Amino acid sequence: MRQIWVATCLATILLVGQANAADQAQKAQAAENKAGVLEQNAASEGSKALPSSSEKITKTEAQAVDPVGEEPLDHAITCLSRTIYWEAKGEGAAGMEAIANVVMNRLGHKGFPNTICGVVRQGHEQGACQFSWWCDGRSDDAEEDKSYAIAKEIARKALNRQLTDRTGGAMYFHQRKVTPSWSAEYIKTVEIGEHVFYKPHDGAAK
Repeated sequence: MRQIWVATCLATILLVGQANAADQAQKAQAAENKAGVLEQNAASEGSKALPSSSEKITKTEAQAVDPVGEEPLDHAITCLSRTIYWEAKGEGAAGMEAIANVVMNRLGHKGFPNTICGVVRQGHEQGACQFSWWCDGRSDDAEEDKSYAIAKEIARKALNRQLTDRTGGAMYFHQRKVTPSWSAEYIKTVEIGEHVFYKPHDGAAK
């Protein structure tokens, strides 16, 4: 009798686990579908109308994407979340939001790609690149669940156009401890956390 009870419990646990996995996969797919549309709208020069409630990515949908930080970099939420995470994971919400602002400011702008993954990957993974985490030769997988969850929430808000631009339209940044030669070519907008932010003089990327 005990064996039957144990077998029943194990079967129930397995079914619940499968149902939860299917639900998470469905939410992740919904988030990715919405992100594709939101990304296209953000990159276009046409209507800047805010997305409706049904078009916005929900918190649970965003958190279902890349749950262990090991998904391939093929989706807008993943590319944006990893950039936020790796560039500013120890800086708190303000610093992380500022990195998201830079990516979104670049999206579709003259001189930059029309997709978030394109913006993040611009350049080469070995050598010249736009974001240091992408070409540092290390694993790109997120390692800290709490920080990555925060990054995904910020990415969600950025795609939903629910973030204030803390950077004043910046499209470039560097760490405080360095002063790259290119910084003299741009207008400094603000300092947030460990980074200094800049925008072009004429609005055109170089």
